[in-house]
Amino acid sequence: MRGNRLLDYALWRPGSPDGVGDVHAGRVVAAVPAMAGAFVALADAEGFLPDSEGARGLTAGTILAVRVTRAAQGSKGPRLTARVDEAAGGPVGLLRRGPNPVVRMAARFPGSPVLVDDPGLAAALPADLGVRVSVAEAVLDEDVAEAIDALSRPVVDLPGGARLSVWPTPALVAIDLDGAGALAGGRLRHEALNREALPALAEQIRLRNLSGGIVVDLAGMAARKRAALGPDFVRALADDPLHPRFLGFTALGLAEIVRARVHPPLHELLSGPLAAGLAALRAVMGEYRRDPRGMKAVRTHPAVVSALRADGAALSDLARRTGRQAMLRAEPALAELAWTLETENG
Repeated sequence: MRGNRLLDYALWRPGSPDGVGDVHAGRVVAAVPAMAGAFVALADAEGFLPDSEGARGLTAGTILAVRVTRAAQGSKGPRLTARVDEAAGGPVGLLRRGPNPVVRMAARFPGSPVLVDDPGLAAALPADLGVRVSVAEAVLDEDVAEAIDALSRPVVDLPGGARLSVWPTPALVAIDLDGAGALAGGRLRHEALNREALPALAEQIRLRNLSGGIVVDLAGMAARKRAALGPDFVRALADDPLHPRFLGFTALGLAEIVRARVHPPLHELLSGPLAAGLAALRAVMGEYRRDPRGMKAVRTHPAVVSALRADGAALSDLARRTGRQAMLRAEPALAELAWTLETENG
């Protein structure tokens, strides 16, 4: 944060890290010349090691040290590199965890203090953050908290009345820019409106960690006139640490952007059973703070219960903060991501 403005954002889930930066002792399962790489068995997954990252010449059964450079995506395992300092001669297993989001951001913003709202969490941070870490009762002001909440919603209202709609699909991310009220009364023409909106568009791409192919439909403007905004796209994207590339416009006038996928995008992290379970635990914690005499139980689908129990930190962290174990009640009749809170004897 800078003042009340959100500059960057990431979720840290200590019990369910995405694995990027982890170093493993891996075993080559199969070399696949047609794919210019090899599949490597890790402790809990199977990753892909490209020839350009050290797979060339390896044979099945070879043990080597590898580092995860890109998180798993859907049915695709993590991407790997063999360019690591560690040596691996023992069994397949995790050798070292990669940096968590707090460490990554602390490196990106070296002059910034690290504010934490829980002493136990502060103690879990690496010692080399040292005096930068301080515990505060309230870390986020209302403006920043609202900006964070807005990242989970598909529609973004921009100053002046324009609106962005962000719709991830399995193939790409589609973003629509709607002039809406910004064009009312002739205050702005389409070209000026689009140009003014591009910094906010780039900010949303970064904050939501949108990755892969991104297409943007600008507000109004004939397709042949949109090319004039190419330099504005390049400038708006210039500060992104992942260096997204503006590729130009399609025949339909859609702007094309490609941004490297390293960590999972926010919309993936906010979906699925674990996200539902963590939302339920936050609600439990909120109820406990309002009335610490009791703690609500969570009734939810078995998939959510399984995801929470597989997480290595969430339930134990709630127990540390409250002094009580969370009560999880599996209910197969509920929808897969549904949950509700109820009294423990209910």
